[in-house]
Formats: sequence, C-alpha cells, structure tokens
Amino acid sequence: MERIKVDSQIHFGKPCIAGTRITVLNILELLNEGVPFAEIIQDYYPDLEVEDIQACLRYAIALVASEEIHLASA
Repeated sequence: MERIKVDSQIHFGKPCIAGTRITVLNILELLNEGVPFAEIIQDYYPDLEVEDIQACLRYAIALVASEEIHLASA
C-alpha cells in the first residue's frame, strides 16, 4: 500500500494518495458515481496514474476485509 499514506498533518489523517492531498474517499466517490478511471485522470486529477486509483480500491477492500463484524443472537 505504498501509494496510500496516512499522515495526521494531511486531511486530519484521512488516507490519501501518496504525495498528494487527494483522499481515497474522493476517488471512491467518483468511482461510485460511475466515473471511469480515464475520466478521473483526465478531468479531475491529471497527476494521478491508473495504479493510484487501483490502490484506492485495494485500500478499501483491505479495510473491509479486516473489519470485525459482531452479530447479535436472535
């Protein structure tokens, strides 16, 4: 996850793409809206690479995979 960094001095510690102030959340929201990778780079963040966007997805997957879910007994 070297493309994703968490720094308490940037966006209050929210995960960002390394070397930028672009949060993982910003990218995930665009993807959620159906914006293709190429359009994210061309129209929103021209300094990003496809690998940066893929890293955001991997970060989100890893976060969900590590989440503990506790179900109450019925």
